[in-house]
Amino acid sequence: MTTVAPAKISFKQQMLQAREDAIIRAVNLLLAEKGFEAMTVDEVAAQVGIAKASLYKHFPSKEDLGAAAMAHLMAQAQAFLDTLSEDQAPLDKLRAVVRWTMGLKLGGEMPSLPSQNSTLRATLMGHKAYMDGLMDVSDRLGEWIVEAQAQGLINPKLPAIAVLYTLYARACDPVLEFLKMGGLQTDEEIIELVLTTCFEGLNAR
Repeated sequence: MTTVAPAKISFKQQMLQAREDAIIRAVNLLLAEKGFEAMTVDEVAAQVGIAKASLYKHFPSKEDLGAAAMAHLMAQAQAFLDTLSEDQAPLDKLRAVVRWTMGLKLGGEMPSLPSQNSTLRATLMGHKAYMDGLMDVSDRLGEWIVEAQAQGLINPKLPAIAVLYTLYARACDPVLEFLKMGGLQTDEEIIELVLTTCFEGLNAR
């Protein structure tokens, strides 16, 4: 049996990919810091250290830049879900995912979600990689939510979609930043506090 050797990537292609990765990382950080509306293409080019014209060779518009960063984030989420053991309890997997997203948020690496009337939102709706990733992540989380409800660990009276959106909301929860500004807790302590309120509520036990 003859094995086909993988095609070699040229040095030029490697350089282009490295530049594209740097662009996406810069966009991701700017989206986390100031949001899509306030971010400018000039800022992205300056952070990467390239001319704006060179940047447009990779991504033809600001919306394409934002969509590429969001698709990259979704791919990261899928990769994280892949690391979770099938033997883990559904609730433990949900907690792990929320912990991961809040860690990104506190580390300044979680892009702010676009507003309802944002041009980025419209672009994302037509971005296959982003939408495929979002559907995959939502389906997997949805399965774990239903399983946890069947086990009596999440209120079964709550619609699963409402629980899913509640967990997604932790990725843009301002409580994280307010607590961090207070300087009274470490990032890990903040994550534990918000995890507790998210999964156990505010009622005294």
